[in-house]
Amino acid sequence: MEKLFLPLLNCNLFQGIKEEEIEAMLKCLNAKVKVYKKDDFIYHEGQKIQNIGVILSGSVQIIKEDFYGNRNILSRLVQSEAFGESFACADIAALPVNVIAAEDCSVLFLNCRKITDTCTSTCSFHKQIIYNLLCDIATKNIAFQQKIEITSKRTTREKLMTYLTVQARLHQSNSFTIPYNRQELADYLEVDRSAMSAEISRLKKEGLIDCRRSEFTIL
Repeated sequence: MEKLFLPLLNCNLFQGIKEEEIEAMLKCLNAKVKVYKKDDFIYHEGQKIQNIGVILSGSVQIIKEDFYGNRNILSRLVQSEAFGESFACADIAALPVNVIAAEDCSVLFLNCRKITDTCTSTCSFHKQIIYNLLCDIATKNIAFQQKIEITSKRTTREKLMTYLTVQARLHQSNSFTIPYNRQELADYLEVDRSAMSAEISRLKKEGLIDCRRSEFTIL
């Protein structure tokens, strides 16, 4: 049970909610836990979803694929982060993205309607989790706007340096580790991997960055 509670206590959806309330809360919200292997589909594009997922272990990627199979990684989420909030709350008929396990993971699912509808038991936590849900959706919207800022740059070099600058700000350090390998980074930036790798090499030769795999330093 402790393995379940610990990620929830660090989740934005559960901020301000007492630990002793969580067990009763999970029953009220019809919570269920599912386990996935790496590359398993958690949600498929086109399906209707009613649940919000909270990652208990591992990580997931939100991916958009075009007609030709080209992948665009919208985001990568890790332990204690939630996904599917906007789509579940909006009650849209067809999910526009795929949600895939980036590694072996376990996910807690909460019924969205159980959160947003008035609870017949007048649970004390309901007002808090609704407020947390609104804050979480707003934060995700800001992150999405940030991605648009990055991918709207004209060249691979501009996209790459804008992304690295954002990461440096997030980590409050010029040295940091990004959550993507080279192919995933190219998919996130919406660029060709070979062109991106060549640009990284040029930036290193010019003394602007240093890197080793997913570890980067802006010099």
